[in-house]
Amino acid sequence: MQSTPPASIASRIICAAAVFAAIAGAFIGSGALGGTPIAEAADGRLGADSTLLAPGTGAFSIWSVVYIGLVVYAIWQLTPAAARSATQRRIRPWAAGSAILNALWIGVVQLGWLGASVVVMLLLLAVLARIFVLMKPRIERHAERWIMALTFGPYLGWVSVATVANIAAWLSALGVGAGATWTVALACVMVAVAALIGALTVAFSGGRIAAALAMVWGIAWIGVGRSDGGLESGTVAIAAYCAAGALLLFALVSAARRRVRENAAAGVAA
Repeated sequence: MQSTPPASIASRIICAAAVFAAIAGAFIGSGALGGTPIAEAADGRLGADSTLLAPGTGAFSIWSVVYIGLVVYAIWQLTPAAARSATQRRIRPWAAGSAILNALWIGVVQLGWLGASVVVMLLLLAVLARIFVLMKPRIERHAERWIMALTFGPYLGWVSVATVANIAAWLSALGVGAGATWTVALACVMVAVAALIGALTVAFSGGRIAAALAMVWGIAWIGVGRSDGGLESGTVAIAAYCAAGALLLFALVSAARRRVRENAAAGVAA
């Protein structure tokens, strides 16, 4: 069987450069160098108490996990083994694109362009979903399989929740639902939909749960934000906790069933 020709060093360097540029942008956007933190940019519309669907402050620590994963991926995809990977040949441009969109999102938020930030976030979500689809065929190399799962799984899961929060912030800035009673019901529906999307990622991937676990994290932190903050809602908090719990249970059961199937297949092969 003919082996996959190695990817060019230029494509690998471009991918790594895009990832490190995105991380540098996130560092600046965090306010670490004296700039405006994301939570305070755009008139604070993305703060933890800005809308009923805003996750509590602690939720954003997951970005550290995502960025560590991206650093590992950026360095690993430079290696000769990754250069020969057919999977990486397909995914590398999309990975670079996700990093560029990540940096662009921070930029437009810093400018206060909430509407543009929604567009960029939706594009980022679409790119990550594409990566997720390209990861579905089983990756034979264990190291590659784990790096991809632990990098782009949490990345997709968290961005899925962040997209919902971003859209809610934009609609709030437009005055949609201001003072209306139906916003609580809609928020409950949205956390349920988010959990359903998480369950679909588990089903589609055959029981792989990294993306779903990140969504559990984000949805649960919506509950924290609504139960202990400036914008409290017991109803939304309970809905978020129930949705997160249901998704977690489904993910764990699916992962256990996948393990049983793999063990059974290994036994037959032996």
